[in-house]
Amino acid sequence: MRIGADAKKAGIVTDTAIRTPVYDAGCRRCVRLASFLDEVRVAYPSYRCLPVPPFGDPGARLVIVGLAPGMHGANATGRPFTGDFAGILLYETLYAHGYASSPKSRTIDDPLTLVDCRITNSVKCLPPQNKPTPLEMRTCNDYLVADLAALPAGGAVLALGRVAHDAVLIALGARRGSHPFAHGAKHALDNGAMLFDSYHCSRYNTNTGRLTAAMFRSVFDLIDAHLDRARPQR
Repeated sequence: MRIGADAKKAGIVTDTAIRTPVYDAGCRRCVRLASFLDEVRVAYPSYRCLPVPPFGDPGARLVIVGLAPGMHGANATGRPFTGDFAGILLYETLYAHGYASSPKSRTIDDPLTLVDCRITNSVKCLPPQNKPTPLEMRTCNDYLVADLAALPAGGAVLALGRVAHDAVLIALGARRGSHPFAHGAKHALDNGAMLFDSYHCSRYNTNTGRLTAAMFRSVFDLIDAHLDRARPQR
């Protein structure tokens, strides 16, 4: 991986003592996204409407990468996949596999904690219609570079959807043509790490049956096998 060098080049420093990437809640480098957040803040004064930081264990062996904050989810609460539909299946599955202390994530003030897992997004700000542009994805990618720099050797990255998959490959300096996205696919990375792919756990994908709970759990079974983790008895 080239992530350590790129993090330094991008001016993002990792605190090696706690292995947590420096995060800029005041970032406004993407003019369109910053302006949109200003508009949403007027319409929803109680919403956080700032870039959403990663959530979870700083030294986690599993890093989950989503697309971007949801309007009434992470954008409102300030925590990835918290308070929106997409978080329902994700946190239920994380709990079932022992990565979360609770199967539900409603607010940033609830007692939920993650175990050996961290969740982040390809783009840290809410995009209009939940569709970041390629330029916005690349502009935000240095934050993902810094977050992935904390991944231990032999760790796992789970990309939720093709955009997240591509963002991870950009952050790692890997060729997209050599790592095609497919649900349930896995791709070897450096240092014994592995990239796993899943369809995004969005309302559209789950309601249409493109992604079922069983399909999602099967990806986590692959991750557990790679990390040599036993699924807890629930």
